[in-house]
Amino acid sequence: MDRRARLDSARLYLVCDARPEAFLRAALRGGVDIVQLRDKALDDDGLIAAARVFRELADESGALFILNDRPDLVVACGADGVHVGQDDATPAVARAVVGPERIVGRSTHAPGQAALADADPDVDYLAVGPVHATPTKPGRPAAGLNYVEWATGHVRERPWFAIGGLNARNVGEVVERGARRIVVVRALTEAADPEAAARELRAGLEAPVGAAQ
Repeated sequence: MDRRARLDSARLYLVCDARPEAFLRAALRGGVDIVQLRDKALDDDGLIAAARVFRELADESGALFILNDRPDLVVACGADGVHVGQDDATPAVARAVVGPERIVGRSTHAPGQAALADADPDVDYLAVGPVHATPTKPGRPAAGLNYVEWATGHVRERPWFAIGGLNARNVGEVVERGARRIVVVRALTEAADPEAAARELRAGLEAPVGAAQ
């Protein structure tokens, strides 16, 4: 299955800093389809070193491996693509660096940004949020559940993921509003049992609408 086919079928997306192999293996075993390395504390050599574990374990599980914000390091890290925010490189710049075969993701925080990303030929998927305020994005106000509902009705060309403060207790709220894919950070990085936590999130995503209420 090629990268974009795997992206289309992905449901659970984990963003995390450099992590021990045991954590990543457990999260992937629990049902993570995409794992993103986002570690602002590492220099270039540190990111490349950390990426080796991400790449190896993603290959073992059939998951995608995405690098945050560094299109220039995608090849060196062996990543399947890059995710860029509104304050990072533009999708066009990222695409020019990573080439046509790799994935480019885009953060969006409002309908106008999502509409642009959905129509952008250089964007493969977009993130919609943050649904709830989260310490992983300090200073970024919550976009709210209404934004998720808007995306359900308007984002037609690209896969999209709800993001921001999501966990097993509130995943039903975004599912009720049409989300079929989510991005999580703390729901897995702070879990005592990442595999069980990932399985619980998957169950919430796959539950019939109305069952999680």
